[in-house]
Amino acid sequence: MALRLPSPFLAKMKSLLGENYDNFMKSYEQAPNAGIRVNTLKISREEFMKLSPFDLAPIPWCSTGYYTQAGERPGRHPYYHAGLYYIQEPSAMAPVELLGVTPGDRVLDLCAAPGGKSTQIAAKLNGQGVLVSNDLHPDRTKALAKNLEMYGVRNAVVLNEDPERIAGAFPGFFSKILIDAPCSGEGMFRKDESMLKYWEESSPLKFAEMQRDILKSAAAMLRPGGRLVYSTCTFSPEENEGMIAEFLNEQPDFYVIPVDHSESFSPGETNWMTGQEDVKEDVLSGTARLWPHKVRGEGHFMAVLQREGEPDMHEAEREQAPLFKPDALVNGSLAVTSRTEHARERKGKAALREERPGKAGKYGKGAARQQGSRRSGADSPSGSIAINRFQAFIREQLDMKLTGYPVIYGNHVYVSPLPEDRLKQLKVIRPGWYMGQLKNERFIPGHPLATALQADEAVRYVSLSSEDGEAVRYLKGETLSIPEERVICRSGAEAKGYVLVCIDGYSAGWGKWQAGILKNEYPAGWRWTSV
Repeated sequence: MALRLPSPFLAKMKSLLGENYDNFMKSYEQAPNAGIRVNTLKISREEFMKLSPFDLAPIPWCSTGYYTQAGERPGRHPYYHAGLYYIQEPSAMAPVELLGVTPGDRVLDLCAAPGGKSTQIAAKLNGQGVLVSNDLHPDRTKALAKNLEMYGVRNAVVLNEDPERIAGAFPGFFSKILIDAPCSGEGMFRKDESMLKYWEESSPLKFAEMQRDILKSAAAMLRPGGRLVYSTCTFSPEENEGMIAEFLNEQPDFYVIPVDHSESFSPGETNWMTGQEDVKEDVLSGTARLWPHKVRGEGHFMAVLQREGEPDMHEAEREQAPLFKPDALVNGSLAVTSRTEHARERKGKAALREERPGKAGKYGKGAARQQGSRRSGADSPSGSIAINRFQAFIREQLDMKLTGYPVIYGNHVYVSPLPEDRLKQLKVIRPGWYMGQLKNERFIPGHPLATALQADEAVRYVSLSSEDGEAVRYLKGETLSIPEERVICRSGAEAKGYVLVCIDGYSAGWGKWQAGILKNEYPAGWRWTSV
């Protein structure tokens, strides 16, 4: 059945596109395109192509993105649950490519849920630098946190905050900022018909007000010389070129970096600008659009903005100095920098606490906030025990390098890419990479610790096959019979104990092996539910 597109929307598109309008309308007769993006935190693009069970075609604007064929269901393959790829609409992969992220950058994904672009950013950071992923809607941050964990991201903080409050905590801090702005969603009508019932003729103007505030906050957080990419999935000029024109008029130290229009990207639209004397057409034509009648993807708009000036490199170096350095061994133990002075500075202040975990997860799905009650920090008795047990676990069970700041919420241990003071007064969903929790004075490793490991970082691991059903049985939570010779141990280690469970060599979770039995430690909330 053909889409019933609103008459005001059609009239606006006809005015905007002119002679291209008929081709645009024909795009609605075609099925939407589907794609996956290889997660290079876990597997190289070349290795994935050797393993891939799918018929793939490259997406022109993303070197790790591939079109999948109609009828294929990548969400029902064990590789999806092992985090080897992210299922993503092809056009949605473009903004991060234009952001130009490199290892060591400090990146903010301001409207991040459900996490597709954040996982793409994290892969480009390759474990170096900082990723702050934020979303204003509490329910959506659950999916955001889970996706970052599934895809093995070690250096991300997840927030549930208003952009203006984040700007107060991070003035001039980030080298790269992505705003995948909330919008009227006109470019997604073909892919998601449900968006049609929310669209009104006034929708673009309503969203423009929200976008204006987000851009203002983002500008305050971008350091001199930094880059900001603004993107939407709508066709509306009010939310796209018009928003950028207004921003440039108010922020004279920003300018547009023109996007190369030689292949997939079309120039920004300027036909709507009649009578707007304060807008420079040649500047806005340097923005980019992906049109569904010109590419295999949905409608998207992108603008690449640069801030003038040079960053303070000394300030950046100070921010990167970690307090917690498990890669520096002292008498076989993990070295922890003394935090006495930091504790004194915090004295008398409200401290981060953890809301008690609910049914959504066993390691704290609630936001951690400063609300007048003191959390159990690394200097408290329980915090010290948690750190010591965690150190012992790393020493005995893993062979890896780990840098960051220790953060203790109750009995839960995280390693954060940011110092604790940076997170004061913010709603924190995840302060960093979740390590696990202290329970009955024993350290229980968390599932996100496992999903971010490589097989050779574990003292012992077992690799399950994706082809004979045992990987699916593990993902369903079943206990498996695994002979001892299949447990790969580091020299001198016995097979009994925690085992990193891999699927065809790529980490998926924990198990406990003893006497030929692999006890399943895969979290109930993550289990395979497909038939």
